[in-house]
Amino acid sequence: MRLANVSFRYGRRAPWVLRDVDLELPEGTVAEVAGRNGAGKSTLLRVLAGVARPSRGSVTGRPAVVGYAPEIFPTAQPFTVSAYLRRMAAVRGLPASAADPWVERLGMTTLLGTPLPDLSKGSAQKVGLAQALLASPGLLILDEPFAGLDRQSRAELPLAVEEVRAAGGIVVVSDHQNGLADLPRTLHVAVEDHTAEIRATRDTAPPAASAVIEVRVPSGDADAVLRKLRAEGYEADLREDAS
Repeated sequence: MRLANVSFRYGRRAPWVLRDVDLELPEGTVAEVAGRNGAGKSTLLRVLAGVARPSRGSVTGRPAVVGYAPEIFPTAQPFTVSAYLRRMAAVRGLPASAADPWVERLGMTTLLGTPLPDLSKGSAQKVGLAQALLASPGLLILDEPFAGLDRQSRAELPLAVEEVRAAGGIVVVSDHQNGLADLPRTLHVAVEDHTAEIRATRDTAPPAASAVIEVRVPSGDADAVLRKLRAEGYEADLREDAS
C-alpha cells in the first residue's frame, strides 16, 4: 500500500493537515503512528482507511477488506450491541455468527443486550474493535484502541494484530497507551510538520540462530496457543499429530 504526494485539508481555505506525504506499507506490516496532539495522526489514519479522500495525491494498493476502529465509537445509534454486530456482519456479507469469536475473545457476552448509547467508553471500544475485525481485514486501522479496555481485551488485542499481520495484512495503529510495546518487527511512523515518515523499526538486528521445539497440545487449544506464540514474535505452525 502506498501514499504518493498525499496532502489533506478540511476545506479549500483551511490550513493543510498533511502535505506531500510519501509512505509505503508492505504486506505483513504493523506500523505505530506517533506524534503530538493535533499533528494529524487521526487524519492520516482516516486517509489510509479510505474514510477521508486526499485533497491531493493518491493512495494505491489498499486491500479490499478494511477494518477501521475510530478513537471514539459512535454510540448514538438505535441498536443493542447484538443488533449492531449483526447489522455490521450483514453489511460485510457475513452470517450473524461472524461476531461470535470476537464477542468471546473481547469479553462482550454480558454486553449483547445493552443499547449502544448506554455503553461505557471501554465497552464501546470493544464493540468498535469487534466490528473492525469481523471480516478478516487485509488492512486494519486502529485509533487509540487500548483506551478504556479491561485486562482481557488488552491481552487479546495484540494477538489479533499479530494474526492480521501473519495472514499478510497491514495494521496501522495510533496508541498512546503503548499496548503494542512487546510486539516485534513494528515500524515507527512519525507525524510532524504536516508530513509522515518511517523513522525506525523494532528488532532490526540480525536474527539469532533458531531452533525447532515440538509442543503437543490438546487439539481444542491449538489455535489459542498459536496466537500466543505468534504474538510473542515466534514463527509457529500447526501440524496434525498422526500418532
